[in-house]
Amino acid sequence: MKLLGMLRMYQTMLDSRQHHDLTHDEFINTLIQSEWEDRENKKINRHLRLAKFRYGASVEEINFTASRGLDKTQVLRLAEGSFIQNKENILITGATGVGKSYLASALGHQACQLGYRTLYFNAQKLFTKLKMLKADGSYTREIGKIEKYDLLILDDFGLQPLDNTARMILLEIIEDRHGRKATIISSQLPVAKWYEVIGDSTVADAILDRMVHAAHRLELKGESLRKK
Repeated sequence: MKLLGMLRMYQTMLDSRQHHDLTHDEFINTLIQSEWEDRENKKINRHLRLAKFRYGASVEEINFTASRGLDKTQVLRLAEGSFIQNKENILITGATGVGKSYLASALGHQACQLGYRTLYFNAQKLFTKLKMLKADGSYTREIGKIEKYDLLILDDFGLQPLDNTARMILLEIIEDRHGRKATIISSQLPVAKWYEVIGDSTVADAILDRMVHAAHRLELKGESLRKK
């Protein structure tokens, strides 16, 4: 039955002779609790592995210095995961080096801890990958897989203008997830500049109408943290 957590606790209790101090109910409860914790930890580790984060990050280590313009209360509420449950989006903007990717990754790590299936991508690398998959016929399967994740993180969006293929890929991803799943997008550019990056006004309107409406906005300020 692969009750490995239960087995390890049973062996530990036998070795330490703790079982002599417990009632039968307490003994069984301890074994069950150990098995549950073992399975939860395995699930979290599996989520973290599949997410493929670029950075190791945690909410506890986010720098809330006033000069960064981060509302600590807002960030901690988002870290509780309600935006995922409500299928809402988060848009993180700010200059190079202010910690956008770290913040997005920290929220992603927290989502995994809460049991949500999360997927992290550098936006440009994702578009390149999906263009290649269009050529070998596996594009639809990959898009379907992305759609199923509770949280999708698109990091470094807008580093270069989208061509027509990337533009339509982004529209399909956002359309698939709109009202169904949560998405985090980080970008050096303010949201008002995203129209120019997307390129086609009609497609841009369709994408941004779905992304920006009722999204949580986090605009980071201050000097690059890399200088420090």
